[in-house]
Amino acid sequence: MPATSTLSSAEFLKTLPGDDVRQILWRFQDRFDLQMLVQSVRGVARGPVARLVAQGGRLTHDWTPEKNSLLVEFDNAGITAAFMEPHEGGYIEGPKNLALSLIAFELAWVDGGAATASLATHLGLAPIHEKGTPEQQAYYMNIATPQPGRPPKRAAFALTEPIPYVGVETGILCGKVRIAEWPEGGEPILEVSKRGRFITNMGFANFVTAAVESDDPRLKGTMMVILHEDDPGIFDRGTPTRKLVHQLSSTADPVFQLRVPANRIIGGYKVVDGQVVPTYDHGNVIEAVFRRTRVGVGLMTSAKLLSAIEPLIRYHRDRFRGSGAVAPGSPRYELGLQQKEDVTHRLLDVWATGEAGSSLGFATARIFDSIDPVEKAKDKLFAEQGIGGGTTAMKALRKRIPDALEFIELNGKGELARQSARYAELAADPVVQFMIVDAEASVLCPATKLWNTGNGSRVMREAVSLMGGYGITEDCPGFLGYKWMDTQLEATYEGPEAVQRRQLSVTMTSEVFLAQFRQWTQEMRKVAAQAPGTGACTLASAMNLWAWTLDYLQHGKDASGQRLYQGTRQGVTFPMADALCWLVSSRCQILDVENLRKNADQLQDGAEGTIQFLTDLCHIQSAHAAGEVARICTELVYGYMLHPSWTRPEDCGNCFREEELQQIESIIPGSSSFVVDVRNDDGTHSRKAGPCVHATGLSDFTRLRNKLDGCLAGAMLAKDRAGESLQKVMIPAALDYPL
Repeated sequence: MPATSTLSSAEFLKTLPGDDVRQILWRFQDRFDLQMLVQSVRGVARGPVARLVAQGGRLTHDWTPEKNSLLVEFDNAGITAAFMEPHEGGYIEGPKNLALSLIAFELAWVDGGAATASLATHLGLAPIHEKGTPEQQAYYMNIATPQPGRPPKRAAFALTEPIPYVGVETGILCGKVRIAEWPEGGEPILEVSKRGRFITNMGFANFVTAAVESDDPRLKGTMMVILHEDDPGIFDRGTPTRKLVHQLSSTADPVFQLRVPANRIIGGYKVVDGQVVPTYDHGNVIEAVFRRTRVGVGLMTSAKLLSAIEPLIRYHRDRFRGSGAVAPGSPRYELGLQQKEDVTHRLLDVWATGEAGSSLGFATARIFDSIDPVEKAKDKLFAEQGIGGGTTAMKALRKRIPDALEFIELNGKGELARQSARYAELAADPVVQFMIVDAEASVLCPATKLWNTGNGSRVMREAVSLMGGYGITEDCPGFLGYKWMDTQLEATYEGPEAVQRRQLSVTMTSEVFLAQFRQWTQEMRKVAAQAPGTGACTLASAMNLWAWTLDYLQHGKDASGQRLYQGTRQGVTFPMADALCWLVSSRCQILDVENLRKNADQLQDGAEGTIQFLTDLCHIQSAHAAGEVARICTELVYGYMLHPSWTRPEDCGNCFREEELQQIESIIPGSSSFVVDVRNDDGTHSRKAGPCVHATGLSDFTRLRNKLDGCLAGAMLAKDRAGESLQKVMIPAALDYPL
């Protein structure tokens, strides 16, 4: 830590950020319903859930009565009904992505398994909610809602199968369905055979939404069907999965061999030339489901990181207290391990990652809340125009790309352009607005799942290590060891990292998204002009470097003449997806803190110090993002070039002969120090692999890279300043949930 502080006492973080700060950061300060929901969920998480973990509830794979009692707590707290519409028994009007994300965040603050149990119930209902017929939606949402004197029916989502490993492929199905009976003029009866793998909620699910494939020429393609526990046949819940993580959720490998009416096909069906044709194949259904539910999983990991801050500060300060050799009031007694810069700096990295992941996740949840009504308006307009789904809709959207790009350009020109009739026309066009919001959501959703859980699990290991040996014990404060292990599952849940990278490698190259990305870069420049301490300047330079590199890779070839950016070349596309995640998460963090700065008058005492500290965290995180982007881009730009060799005459064309160098030195003293490659009189060279690379056409890359390096100025000063706050911040005397 610096010997003297450059800050006034008012600029230090006084207390850990509270609800007043979080509500502004994550934009629900005007949503009283969500504020009350957070308090209700928090009571369950830090009460019954925390007590069950502290009492050893995670030490068994079985679904015990104690675990089952949490479901009633969820019902009473409004967690179960939060998914429903008011006319179905719910209490939140409109889209609920932000609400469900807040639930997952609060539960995961204490235990990931509890959060998964909640999310999995909503996941089981999501296929019906997104693609079900009106009759299916009305029935199942009603029975799944807690009612006085009637416990709710609970759902599970059965997608993955033993083919042969857990959840590695969602497009290949072993589950089969055939028509068992088809009475003349009546409803077909389906026979469903499905062996699930790693299916959550199976210990208590009353019905299952299952993905199956036709095994009958009278039935077309794949589909999702609804299976009830009391349907004729076998509804075997299966053996509990011997998980090392998320033990407060019920997971098993069920077996289903059931007969169900064809009206259980989600979304309905029609009969064409004697063949039952489902309205949606299983891919259409899970695409609509996963693009929303993945956000909550990403936020679960970020919640763990932020929940680690208070226990770690307490552990570091208390490390030497109680020893007779350490006198009360001494620096070692008061600060403990916080006297060491390594401890505070590493903790700041944990904190900054948690803030960035939370900002990204909640921003994505809000985007999905905004996209829902726009998507419905777009679908209604397409229906009126006779435009169906699938490829027909895709073609119609492609035709409107120029309009979407025009709106983005006008939107970036400020208020004057927004007063034009053309801007108003495009702003009122549901198709254009859907394309813009959808392009952003299609990037931020996989980015949330990929970066929050993948990078978050790595940083969570750092948090555990900061607790010393205590971190891997059952009674570790904050359950940090459990949380670290849980992140490993969250990184693969609802699609492993490769799935998210693959999706990003496609969606991040769309014209509409790249136009928005260019505006985001300018947006960061504007923020940097007003608040340079945020690191927005650093981030904007990193964004420029990423955009240049993407364009270079899309048009470039490697040393053997092969295209660099293509779907099968994941050594190129996947790292670029990773780099983008660092950028978008840091951008969301900066925008959240800027929103807090604009609403500082709504904060309680200590606003100045809180804003300064969170600003410094932005600067720290933007420097990390810039470093990752610079590393990835440099590896890809130079890594696919053939390294020069002394054995090829064409590679030695820029070498100076020793005699020439002596002549130049006699004319311009000191010039030899700028010469890299020299050929000695005997034809030998300096001891290295080959001549230095002289790449043509990369001057712009070199300039952007050099500029980015310079933009890192001040990042470590921000870290020192934030470290001082860590030494001074007040924390409660004890955690508000059991140790």
